[in-house]
Amino acid sequence: MQKNDIFNLEITDIGVNGEGIGKVEGYTVFVKDAVIGDVIEAKLMKAKKNYGYARLVKILTPSPDRVAPVCPMARKCGGCQIQEMSYKKQLEFKEKKVRGNLARIGGVPEELLDRIMAPIVGMEESAYLGAPFYYRNKAQFPVGEDKEGNPIAGFYAGRTHSIIPNTSCALGVEVDERILNLILDFMKEYKIKPYNETAHEGIVRHVLIRYGFRTKEIMVCLVVNAEKLPHSEILVGRLAEIEGMTSITLNVNKDRTNVILGDKVKLIWGQEYITDYIGNVKYQISPLSFYQVNPVQTERLYRLAVEYAGAGEKTVWDLYCGIGTISLFLAKERCRVYGVEVVPQAVEDARNNARLNGIENVEFFAGKAEEVLPEYYEEYEKSHGGEKAHADVIVVDPPRKGCEEELLRTMVDMRPERIVYVSCDSATLARDVKYLRERGYEMVEGRAVDQFPHTVHVETVALLTKKAQ
Repeated sequence: MQKNDIFNLEITDIGVNGEGIGKVEGYTVFVKDAVIGDVIEAKLMKAKKNYGYARLVKILTPSPDRVAPVCPMARKCGGCQIQEMSYKKQLEFKEKKVRGNLARIGGVPEELLDRIMAPIVGMEESAYLGAPFYYRNKAQFPVGEDKEGNPIAGFYAGRTHSIIPNTSCALGVEVDERILNLILDFMKEYKIKPYNETAHEGIVRHVLIRYGFRTKEIMVCLVVNAEKLPHSEILVGRLAEIEGMTSITLNVNKDRTNVILGDKVKLIWGQEYITDYIGNVKYQISPLSFYQVNPVQTERLYRLAVEYAGAGEKTVWDLYCGIGTISLFLAKERCRVYGVEVVPQAVEDARNNARLNGIENVEFFAGKAEEVLPEYYEEYEKSHGGEKAHADVIVVDPPRKGCEEELLRTMVDMRPERIVYVSCDSATLARDVKYLRERGYEMVEGRAVDQFPHTVHVETVALLTKKAQ
C-alpha cells in the first residue's frame, strides 16, 4: 500500500495509544478515532513496510459498541482515547489485553489463565452519563495563550505540545473548571504571561489541582518559571473563597524541560498538603506526592493486593511504595512492613502517614528498589553469618517499565512464599511473570482493575507463589 491510498477497513482491535487496528490484505493499519467493530473509509497517511497509519475519512457502518462522547473535546484531546466505545466494551477490551499479554509475552498457558483470572473490576456507571466520569482526584493543566494573546488552559493534543483549550474535563472533578477560569481571568487582568516553551519566557506553566473525595479538601499548585507570582495575594484572596480550599502553593520550575514539576514548593496560603482517605487509612498529600488518581478503584485495587498478600504476622517488603499507600493497608493487617521508594519527599510523606494513623509496624527506606533490596540482602547475609534474608511476602508496584532484572533476581533469592505484583502495564508485568515462572514461581491468581475509564490504561494485580518442590 502507498501513501494517500483510500480503502475500506474493519476495525478489530485497539492499539496501545487507543488507535483502531484493522488489516487490508494482511497489511496492518492504525486509525485514530476508530473503535472495535467500526467499518470505515480511511486514507493512508504514512506507509511503513508491514504497517501504516491512516486517517478516518468516514464511518461506513458504526460499531454496535460505538457511543456518543460526553466530552465535545474527546477526539481532539489526547486524554480519553476510547471514550466513544461503550463502557462494557472498554472492560472487555482491557480484560482481553491483559490476558493476551500474559499468554503471549508471559507464556502463561491459556488453560491456566481460564482457571485463575477473575473478571475485571469495573467502576460503577453513572445513572445520567451511562459510564464512569468525574473520577480523577488530580488534574494537571498546561497553560499557554491563543492567537490573540489570551491565556488558555486545557490539555495537549495527542503526541504534541499544542494545547487544546478546555477548562471542563469530564474525568476531573467539577470544581476544576471554576478554579481554572478564575486563574485565567486573573492572568488576563494582571497581564501575567503564560510560559512559552520555545522562548523559555513567561511565568505560569501548569496548574495542578488535587481534590480529596472524602474530605472535600482542595489543593491548587501553580507551576511557575519564577521564584514568585506577581499579585499572588489577589489570586489567593479569590481562590480562598472556594469552599474546601485548603492549600495554595507555587512549584518553582525554571528548567528548560518537559518535566511538569520542579523540586521546590513554596506555600503561599493554607497548608502544604491536603488529607484524604483510602478505606480507613488517612493520607497527607503534598504537590509532589504520588497518589493514585481514582480513589474508588484504588481502594478496590489495594484491598485485592492485601487479599493476595494474606493477613497476619508476616514480614512484607513493599517495593516502589510511594507515600505508603499499600504499606499502610498491609500494616493494618498486622504485617511487619518494609517500604522502599526512590523519591525522598514520598518517603517523608509515607513516614508522616504512618504517624498520622498511629501505625508503628512499618519502616520506610529511601532509594531505588533495585539497589536497596540487593544491598539489604547482601548486608544481612554478612551480618548473620551467611544466613540468607527472608521475606514472607514481597509486593511490587513498579512504574510502567516494570522491575529491573537484578531486583527480580534478589526477590527470588529471598524465597518469599508469595509475590504480589501490582502493574500499570500488563506487557511488562507479563515479561516479569515469565522471569519468575522460570525460577520457581507460578501465577495462581490475577485480576484487572479499571483504574482509568475511557483510556487504554488498566491496572492488574497478580499473585505468584513458590512451586511445590
